[in-house]
Amino acid sequence: MSETSPRQKGDQGRSRWTTADVLSVVRIPLAVAFPLASNRWRMVILAIAAATDLLDGPLARRFGASALGSVIDPVADKLFMASAFGVVAVSGRLAPLEIVGVLLRDIVATVAFAATIFSHRPRAIPARAGGKAVTVAQVLTLVAFLTGSPLLQPMAWATTAIAIYAIWDYYRIAPAAERRVGGTEG
Repeated sequence: MSETSPRQKGDQGRSRWTTADVLSVVRIPLAVAFPLASNRWRMVILAIAAATDLLDGPLARRFGASALGSVIDPVADKLFMASAFGVVAVSGRLAPLEIVGVLLRDIVATVAFAATIFSHRPRAIPARAGGKAVTVAQVLTLVAFLTGSPLLQPMAWATTAIAIYAIWDYYRIAPAAERRVGGTEG
């Protein structure tokens, strides 16, 4: 299961791209650029990625999103974080277990979503506060990395703890909150 932003009831059949969809898609080339950039530019890329992630949800709720938007957003989020934490992993400043911990929510969500696709019942769970907190903690962990902060390792462990909570929270509400990907119930 992936986490998505809820859409307005009248927007489920919508096929045209919206501003929210474009903001989500922007994170894909940012994911490609992040490993290739210098640390200074990485901070700019991270700021743009964080801003687009912050804005796409409210825009989707207010103006709607395309059916593809509910898939593009979590995919773009996970690609960006995997790319960014790949840079952290290569640097050696965090142990492999710490990288897995920081990305734990994303790993579990990806595996769960893939399982729903293989079962021919793709489902998504609306975004939750715990998931949003993980994203904020991931961004702060990346800021700690980019600035050379001694708080990098404690931030990674804090992010892992928040991720464990978020996974538990999603698991707890999943049966009642899941909906078909694309916004239609079948």
